[in-house]
Amino acid sequence: MTQDRITLKRPDDWHLHLRDGAMMEGVLPFSAAHFARAIIMPNLVPPVVTGADAARYRDRILDALPNGASFEPLMTLYLTEDTDPTDVKTAQESGLIKAVKLYPAGATTNSASGVQNFDRVRPVFEMMAEIGLPLCVHGEVTRSDVDIFDREAVFIDEVLEPIRRTTPGLRVVMEHITTAEAVAYASEGGPNLSATITVQHLMLDRNDMLVGGIRPHFYCLPILKRGTHCHALIKAATRGNPRFFLGTDSAPHATDTKENACGCAGCFTAPVAMSCLAEVFDEAGSLDALESFTSLNGPAFYQLPANEDQITLQRGTPIDIPKEIETDAGPVTVFNPGRPLHWRVV
Repeated sequence: MTQDRITLKRPDDWHLHLRDGAMMEGVLPFSAAHFARAIIMPNLVPPVVTGADAARYRDRILDALPNGASFEPLMTLYLTEDTDPTDVKTAQESGLIKAVKLYPAGATTNSASGVQNFDRVRPVFEMMAEIGLPLCVHGEVTRSDVDIFDREAVFIDEVLEPIRRTTPGLRVVMEHITTAEAVAYASEGGPNLSATITVQHLMLDRNDMLVGGIRPHFYCLPILKRGTHCHALIKAATRGNPRFFLGTDSAPHATDTKENACGCAGCFTAPVAMSCLAEVFDEAGSLDALESFTSLNGPAFYQLPANEDQITLQRGTPIDIPKEIETDAGPVTVFNPGRPLHWRVV
């Protein structure tokens, strides 16, 4: 019998870009509508590098929430080679931050302040291991001699494995994984390792982005990979493995900066994320695993309680996906996977 309705504990988003200012004010309501909490990315300009920065950014997010919205921003710090371990510890002990974010320098949007010399941040890693604070990693090397489709696998071998070997107690989230190699590594990495998976990497492969013309709104980093990798991600997400959970990596850019000769990386998935995920899990015959992926596995790794409130999704006629949302920073194109979405939050 086809299941047409499912009720879940309210989901969380363990990787979210809200930007700042007018853009944040425009996109925040779409995450707050469905998600109870979100790990907020710190790659602003300038980045969120200190506890004081994070406190101010959190206040701006809370001030921008729609009246009556229930949404908790879980703050992170942007790791630089000058990060002070004491400041990180103080921010964590106060309850302000839930993770530190590692961007290899130049890996993605606003990552120029990221890490080049990993030996310089070893004291931060050691302190984080001591206090149990997770490290969220953008897992790509940035060397020009490494093909963009291979950067994740090379990062695991050259960067992540050495970090975990030299700091064995460090808790790590491999964010927005895109390859079968990353699935295998996360699956075998022990209790201190987990991984998030995005909406677009569960729904698309690189053919969707490139065949028949370039589709700039499918361009993201890490970049879409072969279909075989997409299938590996779907299996990881839909089989209930507690090491994998949702991080949408919803990343808004004004439409004209995407439809550009040098377009920005990122997919704005927040308005349709739950519809997309229900479609993927339904197609896989795994709707019973959707709650684990969206609502249970992430809180368990971050050592937080699951949400008590619930949301319900209903299957029916295809939803109308808006082409854009309007913000005072310009229109933002909404992610559209190019196939019908039959599930909606009711």
